Amino acid sequence: MDQEKLHRLLRLGIEKGASDIHFQVGNLPLYRFHGELVELRYKVLTPEDTEVIARILLEYALNNVPEDFNEVDLAYELENEGRFRVNISRQRRHYNIVLRVIPLQIKSFEELNLPSILRDIANIRRGYVLITGATGNGKSTTLAAMINEINRLRKAKIVTVEDPIEFIFTHDKSIFAQREIGTDTASFPDALRAALRQDPDVIMVGEIRDHETVDTSLKAAETGHLVFASIHTSDVASTIGRLVSFYPSEEQLAVRARLAENLKAIVSLRLLINKKQTGRVPAAEVMRSNRTIQECIKDPARTAELTEYLARSRNDGMQSFDQHLLDLLRANKISVETAFAAASNPADFQTKLALEGASVEETPVPGKQTDPFEIEPDTRF
Repeated sequence: MDQEKLHRLLRLGIEKGASDIHFQVGNLPLYRFHGELVELRYKVLTPEDTEVIARILLEYALNNVPEDFNEVDLAYELENEGRFRVNISRQRRHYNIVLRVIPLQIKSFEELNLPSILRDIANIRRGYVLITGATGNGKSTTLAAMINEINRLRKAKIVTVEDPIEFIFTHDKSIFAQREIGTDTASFPDALRAALRQDPDVIMVGEIRDHETVDTSLKAAETGHLVFASIHTSDVASTIGRLVSFYPSEEQLAVRARLAENLKAIVSLRLLINKKQTGRVPAAEVMRSNRTIQECIKDPARTAELTEYLARSRNDGMQSFDQHLLDLLRANKISVETAFAAASNPADFQTKLALEGASVEETPVPGKQTDPFEIEPDTRF
């Protein structure tokens, strides 16, 4: 293994549309397509192979990584071809490397099949906006599309704080300061405190991980800024619970009041395999703030009502996951089987589907495409 061979393996992932690339001792290189891992007919990786890969990636990074690290996150770029979010960890004294493929071009809401209401949310001028979902469900891509929408439409100072920097934004109408944890700043809270002195209009926090980051980002929204952030939660109701849980019990009612006042929207994402099994489409649960939403956030006993209220408020730009699943079924973008597997309330969803009757029907799915790696190995490798 050398840098040239590594770059060929990375280019292959970009060209074939992989979302992630895995290098692990004792395994063939693995590429994730539409949620499924596929082996490359290359060769089983040795400890020496993964050590060389790790060293190449580490040498590119600017952050000072100690020799005895156990895990590290960083970014890697093939100039004019693609970027990668990299995680290097140790496994039984060997290196385990996973690279998330990040396109150079930021896609529009239409190209990403995201609900049009996200364009309206991107045009909010102040407050707290959260993008949520499990790892690999499109949070970073959605955040990038929303930030780029602001960049396209208005003059603003946008500060991003990421670990590591993923999408690179180019100036359109807005100006950017993109800061990376470990390279440009020590931590999310440090960067957020500094951002408030940098005359920002918009602040984007790559990931909420702890109480201090929640509190500092919420304070930024309270002082009149528009703050976007991502968090690993599955839906709107669990997001409220997760944010509140960062605080001690005696402070939780007060933080609920702060969230009710400042939280303008939550968008929760789940990526689903499409009907033709050639890609994935997002299902989104969307919450917009209004008086009823605020009351449900303030009162712990009413937070569970949020999902039901979203479903009754489509005219206000809100929707539940199950409503969007029905939309995707009607548009013939996903299968009934996929919709059932993703439904928040399968029994209720089955009832709604039965009421749809003939308006939602299964259509034949073309034969599965030949796996991109079910071919003879490229002799360049």
